[in-house]
Amino acid sequence: MPPFVTVAAYAPQGVGMLAAGIVSEVFAPRGQGLPAFDFALCTDRPGRVRTDVGLPLVAEHGLDRLAAADLVIALPWADFRTPPRPAVLGALTTAHARGALVAGHCVGAFALAAAGLLDGRRATTHWRFAALLADRHPAVTVEPDALYVDQGPVITGAGAAAGFDLCLHLLRREHGATTANAIARDLVLPSHRDGGQAQYLATPAPEDCQDERLADVLAWARENLQAPLPVAELARRALMSRRSFARRFTAATGTTPHAWLLGLRLNRAEELLETTDLPVEEVARLTGFGSAAVLRAQFVRRRGVPPRAYRRSFTRTP
Repeated sequence: MPPFVTVAAYAPQGVGMLAAGIVSEVFAPRGQGLPAFDFALCTDRPGRVRTDVGLPLVAEHGLDRLAAADLVIALPWADFRTPPRPAVLGALTTAHARGALVAGHCVGAFALAAAGLLDGRRATTHWRFAALLADRHPAVTVEPDALYVDQGPVITGAGAAAGFDLCLHLLRREHGATTANAIARDLVLPSHRDGGQAQYLATPAPEDCQDERLADVLAWARENLQAPLPVAELARRALMSRRSFARRFTAATGTTPHAWLLGLRLNRAEELLETTDLPVEEVARLTGFGSAAVLRAQFVRRRGVPPRAYRRSFTRTP
């Protein structure tokens, strides 16, 4: 299917104001050669919608628009412990059956679960309510530490500001890294955050000056992706032992140095494939994969297609 253009967000009474603002801003008209999304805020009956902070919103569209969109996003709402009305669940399942992408942000995942769209799938939600989701829907494999979980046509995201991560991931997946990065820059956001929700749970205060050292090393690594970048070298630059560096790295990012570097290299490879005509072998060298074969194997694992097929899909022709 072509990348999504029509986007509908379901906003029930008590919808999260932050969540509604995130999706409205990410999919707002921008021009500048970026996709022109047709965004709609939908509710059970068009009109005023109460938000979780008491300020009203106006949702001009009903469930028919929700069922017909290319991308449907269930937003979090205050009374998420009570399942939505059957008509809402029907709109979600109709959209899914039609081939739309269906996403749940934060406790919006409870709406997808109530519609049966998460059965047999992995999913996430706000870490505070992950156990409740797992208890109520045992057919769902809940991953409480993930910022988002991509299960093909059904995607779920963590709480609050992780809505940006979810939306930018969808943009990157369907419209390419160039579009996702451009919109992230416009919003003054990183195009991809490393790690998961675990890094935002209550943890001891970081040790003095080591986080600054770590930040300097990560910035250096971003500028030197073509180099091998073994953990021992990163630790040396941070003035730490390998063990201390690995521990501090995981505490700060929620992931391992190897996984962080792999994600960074793949993101950069996507950008080069979209925006340059460099041979795949050169893209592999510049991103530290060493050979086209290694890049291809990692790319297929992440994207499901080889680099050349990705380039054909996302290269913009005048």
